Amino acid sequence: MGFPVISSYPMPDRSAVPPSGPPWTIDPARAALLVHDMQNHFVQAFPPDLSPVVELVDNIAALRELAGTLGMPVVFSTEPAAQRPGQRGLMTDIWGPGIGQEPGDGAAIVAQLTPRVGEHVLVNVRHNAFLRSHLGRLLRSTGRDQLILCGVRAHLGILLTAADAFMNDIQPFVVADAVADFTPEDHSMALRWIARTGVVCTTDRLIRHLLHGRAAHSV
Repeated sequence: MGFPVISSYPMPDRSAVPPSGPPWTIDPARAALLVHDMQNHFVQAFPPDLSPVVELVDNIAALRELAGTLGMPVVFSTEPAAQRPGQRGLMTDIWGPGIGQEPGDGAAIVAQLTPRVGEHVLVNVRHNAFLRSHLGRLLRSTGRDQLILCGVRAHLGILLTAADAFMNDIQPFVVADAVADFTPEDHSMALRWIARTGVVCTTDRLIRHLLHGRAAHSV
């Protein structure tokens, strides 16, 4: 019960990105950025200063900076600390009690990604960031029907949130080298599944397409 031991593994590059089924193109006027569970409790489970966590944080930071420049909503989804058993439900049977009172403020978002004024922080009590949160309402109120997903863990929160986005007619774009997982196998499996009903791409490619979309809107 609880986290397995996570070993360093290479972050996927472009050659490891599966072909995506949908033909969608990212549009900064339609998109929002979701940073999922990038809290100390989860990020510190990775070997520090090694792949994949180094690229994970750097790539999310780059996406977050560009999103702010382009006027895209930036949303952080976070698991609350000290959940009651009734609130945490069946997750306790698999992952234990969750974020507690460990040293270093496990519930806080990692320092490199500390939320800024104007960014949104939502509480999610399940892996799916839409469930029991107002993420869907936030996207609708800002006229956004595309969602860029990054964070941890690829085969749980990212996959489930991408699937729910698709079910609600929100186009999911998952950034292959801005998510991480327990193992490279879990990471790869998640990308293959997501690519069936979402777009999977690298940070560099997504940034180029976002900048191209901005240029197109400015013409």
